[in-house]
Amino acid sequence: MRQKLLSLVSAVLPTVVATRRDLHMYPELGHMEFRTASRVARRLRDLGYAVKVGRDVMDPDALLGLPSAEELEAAYRRAEGEGADPEFLPLMRGGLTGVVGEWRTGRPGPTLAMRFDMDCIPVAESTDPDHAPFTGGFASRHPGEMHACGHDGHTAIGLGVAEIITRIADDLCGTIRLLFQPAEEGCRGANPMAEAGVVDDVDFLLAAHLGCGVPSGHLYTRIDGLLASSKLDVTFTGIPAHAGAAPHMGHNAVLAMAQAVQGLYAISRHGEGTSRINVGVVRGGTGRNVIPADAYMQLEVRGATDQILKYMEDRARKVLEGAAIAQEVELSISVQGRGLSSQNSPELAALIAEEAAYVPGLTVHNAGHVTGGSDDFTVLAARAAQRGAQTLYMVQGTDHKAGHHTPRFDINEADLQHSLAVFALAAARICGRPSPV
Repeated sequence: MRQKLLSLVSAVLPTVVATRRDLHMYPELGHMEFRTASRVARRLRDLGYAVKVGRDVMDPDALLGLPSAEELEAAYRRAEGEGADPEFLPLMRGGLTGVVGEWRTGRPGPTLAMRFDMDCIPVAESTDPDHAPFTGGFASRHPGEMHACGHDGHTAIGLGVAEIITRIADDLCGTIRLLFQPAEEGCRGANPMAEAGVVDDVDFLLAAHLGCGVPSGHLYTRIDGLLASSKLDVTFTGIPAHAGAAPHMGHNAVLAMAQAVQGLYAISRHGEGTSRINVGVVRGGTGRNVIPADAYMQLEVRGATDQILKYMEDRARKVLEGAAIAQEVELSISVQGRGLSSQNSPELAALIAEEAAYVPGLTVHNAGHVTGGSDDFTVLAARAAQRGAQTLYMVQGTDHKAGHHTPRFDINEADLQHSLAVFALAAARICGRPSPV
């Protein structure tokens, strides 16, 4: 069975690479993956999967960090002109771009879910002559948007796994559910999918990330040290006044924001684990001679545990409230994204390591790779684990000339084959007939 699977991986690899390059040309930001998601849904339907999209897999009341109505509409119209699937596209209006494909074998067995994220980030892609997507003709066609984190590879791998499953269906039992998640960047897309119940009945839940500082040809069976994170948008609203004639009549929103920035960075770090804070965006004011009545900032806090995150967020909120009180301005805080700390099953990691050892050219480390990032896969994992599921987040190494979220980021496409093989072998092991679990 394993040799059959590895042969199938080689057979579908050219399609996976072509899919990755197509997705790379048409990157879409979180909750605006209309072309990507609709074409994923079409491919899954064509392969014979039961497909659900939009409100069927995302709770609209649990959406986080939704773009403006104008941004959503522009992205929707752009996708229409770039080959979005006309059947599924209308079901995704309003940023409901989640897709779930389910293969039901009709035989008793476990339910295995695998998550693949789809969104890009707001980075302008490099046009350097040694940047492979540029010289190869598949660089981003969307100015200021780029797959600079590998999610194009993740989505392509997911569709490759979907095809392989159909070719070994007679050897499987139980149910395999493929989750194509929007808006991982900013930790926004998992929450509405979790609240819609897409992992409530699963027995196993898997995900993986390409890169993360691990070289090509290496697999770490779990990612440890993911930081719990909250993404906050903050608005200060004061009272405008003439800066020369009547400054005493104004309530300065920018001054409140400036005091808040300093206070946020002065928060004592937690002594029991890693804690982080960053103010990434500040805007405010309308003119040099006007006491500014409006100021806006985007910030994030992170912690090694959910408890440390709560400490950081509670302190941050107090700093923001204090700055608002000091300048007599109004304060508004909204949560735009949330991720939890790592959730991994040692037993599932050991199973994956055993199967991945059969992949040619892949060195397997049944150990945790520590990264300082965050991923809202943890939201899905926590919900599944609360209901008794085993969960695992792996890292498939890939060489790249520049780091994640940079204009020259690229993946080594040879590693698509490795990751594809690991997911396929895991599916066959967990849902094989007769099921060993």
